[in-house]
Amino acid sequence: MIRLFNEENQHVESLYIFRLDQNLFRLDVAYHETAQNIEDWQKETDAVMVVNGGFFRMEEEKYIPNGLTIVNGQALGSSYAGFGGMLAIHEGWAELRWLAQNPYIPGEALWAGLQSFPVLVKPGGELGFPAEFEDNLMARRTAIAQDREGRILFLLAARGHFTLHQLSLYLTGSDLNLEIAINLDGGPSSGIMLAEPREIIPSQTLLPIVILVHAR
Repeated sequence: MIRLFNEENQHVESLYIFRLDQNLFRLDVAYHETAQNIEDWQKETDAVMVVNGGFFRMEEEKYIPNGLTIVNGQALGSSYAGFGGMLAIHEGWAELRWLAQNPYIPGEALWAGLQSFPVLVKPGGELGFPAEFEDNLMARRTAIAQDREGRILFLLAARGHFTLHQLSLYLTGSDLNLEIAINLDGGPSSGIMLAEPREIIPSQTLLPIVILVHAR
């Protein structure tokens, strides 16, 4: 956890970072039409880590993912085209994509995946969300990233200090050696749970979509 301070030396943000070696851990995606809290997701799946997923909406009292979501090889929803990013899981290995550069192809043999936006760090470590797109909205943030060694990182800013542009700047300029980073659903959805040793930053709303981490 990195504590960030402003120019007046006031503590403004706590950035939690979890970096996973894919030789030791594998990722998966889970979804229900009804939402539940992050602790119930962990109990149901016995995952070593649970992280909130992408954006969703309510239709006819059911939670529906925005963008494409793939669970147990079954695709749900429509892919973003020309924007956003994707977590794609194939044969137990996860990769992150910028969909404008590497779009989803219907029928791909993916076991699991989800899409979200915006891309905070474009492939090659480039700034993904420039100042001209800034809305100055500060909120809790969750992001998923991949570094140049292929490791997967989850990042959660729990105090709501970052705008999207500020987070994009921070990640691009950090020493985390990121290849790509994608914003996940933030605000009240931001949440993460580590089963052992137990650590939890609870989401402030129920979650229909989560990313799971299992030991190999």
